[in-house]
Amino acid sequence: MNTVYLLTGANEGCREEALQKAITEIDNEAGKVETASGIYETQPWGMDNGGKFLNQALKVSTRLSAYELIGIILQMENKMGRIRTDHYQNRTIDIDILFYNRIVINTPELTIPHPLIQERRFVLIPLAEIAPGFIHPVFGISVNEMLKRCRDPLSVALLI
Repeated sequence: MNTVYLLTGANEGCREEALQKAITEIDNEAGKVETASGIYETQPWGMDNGGKFLNQALKVSTRLSAYELIGIILQMENKMGRIRTDHYQNRTIDIDILFYNRIVINTPELTIPHPLIQERRFVLIPLAEIAPGFIHPVFGISVNEMLKRCRDPLSVALLI
């Protein structure tokens, strides 16, 4: 069994409902959601005119390979109305693979760990809630330590 950390986010439509639907879809299609962080309301990162996001970190057990998992995640996002472009945009749902076990993958199709974890408080705060001691396989430091070092000034507030 593989342990995966995901981050879900939404800033369009019924945001909380989208996060709950993502959990249901992940449970049905990808693996068992073992733990979920609280839901955080966050300022949009990399976007000047986007609405606030709701974000939630998830710990998932799966039998899928990392490539099978990303394929299913992309299908879920599409089914939930996500339209991908090359730029940051508003979205009905976003599901990112943060960590997959402790492996490192760097291919055109998939990059794990997610390359911007350490720069984003909206990722680190919910992730620190469920996996504070998880060691980043590239940086060799814990999620808590990355959060302490993070310079992202955007607000992240616990909603639920």
